Amino acid sequence: MAGGGFATHGRPSGNYEGGVTAFVVITCMVAAMGGLLFGYDLGISGGVTSMDDFLEKFFPSVYHKSKDGTARDKNEYCKYDNHLLTLFTSSLYLAALVASFFASAITRASGRKVSMFIGGLAFLIGAILNGIAVNITMLIIGRLLLGVGVGFANQSVPVYLSEMAPAKIRGALNIGFQMAITVGILVANFVNYGTAEIKGGWGWRVSLALAAVPAVLMTVGSLFLPDTPNSIIERGHHEEARRMLQKVRGTENVDHEFRDLVAASEAAKSVDNPWKNIKQRRYRPQLVICSFIPFFQQLTGINVIMFYAPVLFKTLGFGDKASLMSAAISGVVNVVATFVSVFSVDKYGRRALFLEGGIQMIICQIAVGAMIGFRFGVTGEGSFSKLEANFLLFLICAYVAAFAWSWGPLGWLVPSEICPLEVRSAGQAINVSVNMFFTFIIAQGFLSMLCHMKFGLFFFFAGFVILMTIFVFLFVPETKNVPIEEMGRVMKAHWFWGKYIPDEAVIGDADDNHYTA
Repeated sequence: MAGGGFATHGRPSGNYEGGVTAFVVITCMVAAMGGLLFGYDLGISGGVTSMDDFLEKFFPSVYHKSKDGTARDKNEYCKYDNHLLTLFTSSLYLAALVASFFASAITRASGRKVSMFIGGLAFLIGAILNGIAVNITMLIIGRLLLGVGVGFANQSVPVYLSEMAPAKIRGALNIGFQMAITVGILVANFVNYGTAEIKGGWGWRVSLALAAVPAVLMTVGSLFLPDTPNSIIERGHHEEARRMLQKVRGTENVDHEFRDLVAASEAAKSVDNPWKNIKQRRYRPQLVICSFIPFFQQLTGINVIMFYAPVLFKTLGFGDKASLMSAAISGVVNVVATFVSVFSVDKYGRRALFLEGGIQMIICQIAVGAMIGFRFGVTGEGSFSKLEANFLLFLICAYVAAFAWSWGPLGWLVPSEICPLEVRSAGQAINVSVNMFFTFIIAQGFLSMLCHMKFGLFFFFAGFVILMTIFVFLFVPETKNVPIEEMGRVMKAHWFWGKYIPDEAVIGDADDNHYTA
């Protein structure tokens, strides 16, 4: 079986003492607020770049082209094709990519909450700059600072959540990060819908400046968060870590879990350079999964919808207000569907959601591409009837829903939970940097790709969804209910990855746990 499996005798794997405490739930909810930063920006930029006042002030050539009714500009696919306009959106993700490498070192040396604080503060300064921007330079500098915030938050928050959560609900709590992202997107969509009504040409300033709200929540919240037991042990404070573990688990009897954490930490201390070590053969599964999952996550094409939904809907013939409302509707679907993942990921497992979501996205993308191709062809001249436009919106919402309960949350959850402590910071940095790099590529290239590939763009993304679904089926093991310190056993049991894992890499009580492929 592609995912591998395990059997146990004696003490079941990961059956540590303690339960789900209010302390750990509240702590993880506060930490997950870091997802609001990412989500709000994902949702706000597309709406702002579709606002006439914003375009007229900063991108007049795009504004006049979008309003020009002459024959040469009737090609709907190319209305908003402008590299400087896409740089406004994409520059953030380039900065996030670079920041993630610095965040990796800080997260390992100083703890997860320090990285959260730095990320929130950088995002706050960037939001202020964007809100008061008077020229392109201020806009781009603000976006770069927002990117630093996103890089630090996306590096530290998923790791923090995976380490704090008990194994049996780690999936649900970690998806709190994705839930915060979807809420941020939804709020941004409705903010854009409201600020578009503001007279005087400054509604876009309100949209951009309100990014300061999630930044303040994360910055202040990080000051009150405890650090994870893993992180405290990593910095050599064992007794403090034991007390924190007891508080997190709600029991005094944490000996077995604490012993596993210390064993993982001791292994980690022998690793001077996690970047060098993650390239070793024994970490090949983690390196491949932490690289390919974020790569495929972005090649689903989801950020075509998240970044440019209002622009895309306007391109397809929706009016100004209708395009913003359609984006808001897809945002509501995004939030609701993420709840499906929260309640099912620890019951049905990661692989089932990955595979179902992939199949649903393939069907929706092919249908959307076929509809656009039928009505607009290669000339880009055409329009949808009201019924066709509503069905197109339904297909896009079904696609968003599939992503929201599969590749959206699991793209952050699985890479954050499969790496042993000695390479965890490097693994998460790879996950974030690959994610941000291809987010940058998609954000920077989408409008040009839409102009040149036309409706074929949706078939292009569908092809990658087919590939990534096959990748999950063959190479991603099931990690449901497995303590993160025992992931080596899962990899050892996998039909393909098992040959890369040496016996000594599987920590824990070998007499109590026996895994079979």
